[in-house]
Amino acid sequence: MRQGKKTAYKFDPHTLQFVEEQQSWKGRLLHFAKFSLMVVLFAIVVMLIAYNTIDSPKEKALKREIAQYELRFQLMSQKLDKIEDVLAEVQRHDDDVYRVIFEAEPVPSSIREAGYGGVDRYADLEGLRNSEVLINVAKKIDKITGQLVVQSKSLEEVYKMAKDKEKMLAHIPAIQPISNKDLRRIASYFGYRIHPIYKTRKFHEGLDFTAPRGTKIYATGDGVVERVKHSRRGYGNEVIINHGYSYKTRYAHMSKILVKQGQKVKRGQVIGLVGNTGLSTAPHLHYEVMKGNRKVNPIYYFFNDLTPEEYDRILEMSKMPNQSFD
Repeated sequence: MRQGKKTAYKFDPHTLQFVEEQQSWKGRLLHFAKFSLMVVLFAIVVMLIAYNTIDSPKEKALKREIAQYELRFQLMSQKLDKIEDVLAEVQRHDDDVYRVIFEAEPVPSSIREAGYGGVDRYADLEGLRNSEVLINVAKKIDKITGQLVVQSKSLEEVYKMAKDKEKMLAHIPAIQPISNKDLRRIASYFGYRIHPIYKTRKFHEGLDFTAPRGTKIYATGDGVVERVKHSRRGYGNEVIINHGYSYKTRYAHMSKILVKQGQKVKRGQVIGLVGNTGLSTAPHLHYEVMKGNRKVNPIYYFFNDLTPEEYDRILEMSKMPNQSFD
């Protein structure tokens, strides 16, 4: 049986009976509005729940992209750590090898580790997602950038020192002043010896090379003749060459001097002839090396003239007691 339209009833307190309620079009409209509002509110609630719990395709794509960026930043941070290690090794070689070779002071750590930027330098990165990672990477980049600037300047200095080192090596005494390589011709070494005339123990400040009168004497490094002296006493006829870099050499008891004061000389240039002038007992060359205000053992300045075997032999011979010729 087909059911008819539902009829609404209401209780009439005056007649104490239920009477059919006649609903106006306004009432029906209000009822419909209430129903529609409830539907809309329900839909909004459902959409909010879905929005906060279910990602849209675009959001999913953005999250995947953010995750990729985060991974890239982590990999970049690891690469920066490796770059820092390599840079630290370059700095160590710079200080402990290159600058040692060129007798230069290492770069102070206070300069290498100097601060970069101010307190608010990374303020714009704060508050972002994974801001700690971003700030850490930014700090590493700034630190490495600053250290690279310092290291670049240091290597420029090392390059200049290397160019000057070639000139320096040409000036430092590095050969024997007598070309004869028969090591038995070195009569007296650096150190305490018996004076040939006074017969007392006295410190001998150079090497005595015995050679026939007139044997050529060579400058042992580039330099300028600082002193030319003719005398019948002490060192006799002598020449002192200033090589620069705090080095000087003395050539004494010469029979003839072939250079003048102020003259520039090159390593291997003949500057005089062996003689027996001054306080000397036989023809020989008294040779000294001075570094700063201190006389040093010339035996350590033959490195361009001797093989390793010859050098070892001459070191052993230098330890044997003997008598000087002057």
